[in-house]
Amino acid sequence: MKQYYAMIAAAGALWGLLSLFFEVLSAAGLTSPQAVGVRTACAAVVMWLWLFVRDRRALKLKTWKHLWYFVGTGMISLAFFNSCYFACIERSTIGLAALLLYTAPVFVMLFSAVLFGEKLTGRKIGALALTVVGCGLATGAFSGGLSVHPAALAFGLASGIGYALYTVFGKFALRDYDSRTITAYTMLFAAIGVLPISQPVQAARIVFSSPQTIIMALCGGVLCTVLPYLLYTKGLTRVDAGKASIVACVEPVVAALVGMLLFGEPLDVGRLGGMALVLAAIVLLNLPISHYTRTAS
Repeated sequence: MKQYYAMIAAAGALWGLLSLFFEVLSAAGLTSPQAVGVRTACAAVVMWLWLFVRDRRALKLKTWKHLWYFVGTGMISLAFFNSCYFACIERSTIGLAALLLYTAPVFVMLFSAVLFGEKLTGRKIGALALTVVGCGLATGAFSGGLSVHPAALAFGLASGIGYALYTVFGKFALRDYDSRTITAYTMLFAAIGVLPISQPVQAARIVFSSPQTIIMALCGGVLCTVLPYLLYTKGLTRVDAGKASIVACVEPVVAALVGMLLFGEPLDVGRLGGMALVLAAIVLLNLPISHYTRTAS
């Protein structure tokens, strides 16, 4: 069981590295929606080419009715939450937008309790509280007075719901498909979903303007998109949705570390404390699983 938690934590860490590639692509002239479009398009092309060469059977759907899984993971989740997240940033701050995005575990737990019968245990709720406070501190959302515009709050909460829906739709999809198929179709539908707001022709010109931007686009698509979604979806096969969403919150911790170590963002007690709280939440979720596994064996 530990390896599945490790997969989810690794996925969160890789998502947290995405800021590295976004910095380069933004400096080259890509807007945030364009960067998302490039990321998902590269991920879709790489994933489909890889499966076409290695195992074409993984691209075959059992029935066309199952497309709703991937409309859910790709359009309703990935494309939707990115759009809402950037709309929130435009109306507030990155820190507040990140905090509202990481309300996702709350929604995952609520959805999972209703749809999958997952129990809301005291340990889960405690870990969730640690995660929300920790994310707020790690992202800097609690520093200074926060004056939240109603539209920013609405977009931010919508991004959290959209983020949570990947876990929900992913759980449904896992009943019929493995992580490779789910990731391939998710990226395809996500790329289609962001197409209207990403100005693809202009974005392509910027990406192909230099070898550096091409490499960064591919790295962002493979290392920070294809690989983490494969790992996270695989982890969902053995970890319940509520716990998975909390473990994946290692993402803002890694993102904060990247900002501090590579981009000179301030290192303070609040951020360090926030990281410690998120990691404590992950430990809290893992300890009883490890104990149970040892007892059972």
